[in-house]
Amino acid sequence: MKKIKLAVLMLCVLCLFAASAAAQQPAWTYPIKATTLDDKTGLLVLANTTSLIPEDYVPYHLVNTYLRATNAGMQLRQEAADALKRMFEDATSAGYTLYIKSAYRSYQTQNTMYQNRLEKYNKDDGVVAAPGTSDHQTGLAVDILNYAWTQQDGMRPEFSQTAEAQWMAENCAKYGFILRYMEDKQEITGIIFEPWHFRYVGEEVAAYMMENHLSLEEFTAEYQQAIASFEQAGGDFKAYVKAQRELPPPIIISGDEEGESEVSLFYQTP
Repeated sequence: MKKIKLAVLMLCVLCLFAASAAAQQPAWTYPIKATTLDDKTGLLVLANTTSLIPEDYVPYHLVNTYLRATNAGMQLRQEAADALKRMFEDATSAGYTLYIKSAYRSYQTQNTMYQNRLEKYNKDDGVVAAPGTSDHQTGLAVDILNYAWTQQDGMRPEFSQTAEAQWMAENCAKYGFILRYMEDKQEITGIIFEPWHFRYVGEEVAAYMMENHLSLEEFTAEYQQAIASFEQAGGDFKAYVKAQRELPPPIIISGDEEGESEVSLFYQTP
């Protein structure tokens, strides 16, 4: 019993040491948690002409969506697929029927689409992303239409006038999605207005981005600057994140009849 208590007390010391290290850091004031921005699972990965995805990159945890779609075999990362399922169910409850037009695309598929577009129009018109720059290769992006638009040849910005597009733009953040290519951000993203294209970034980030009308490019620059400012103020971002992920110190219960204190394995909530 004494050995167990000693081991738990050692855990207390380690937790207190981690808490002390965190306390020595400057205050983290950015609205998004530092642990979220550390992005261990790659939800915030940026894909564009200046941030290329490797040709051999394949997202982990790709799963079939099993949702209404224009073709079979639509895949997304598990997190995005689960969130999209909830969004489709709630859209149905609200009276809207949604269809997946496109989801995960490999580098090779994107390259084929891009080359076909170049051959057809003899220029890069910003409609199809070049291979390595496509959001779809992340496994976190999905194109969504209503039934009427699934029957049309191609997708155009006019889709934004539909009730389904407006519902998605207003509600996507609840499920962790952002409207990736907004109408007034084309000079920043390099992509035309795509009211059908949604990207999963997680609920915390999605709520912040949509509320502040930020493109992923703007958000990435903003949070990277927040990290830089934190470190310029004397902070160590990696150490701060590690400390934030440590368990908080256990609660010390009053001593027993023999004068020994017991250590609870229950932890205080933040």
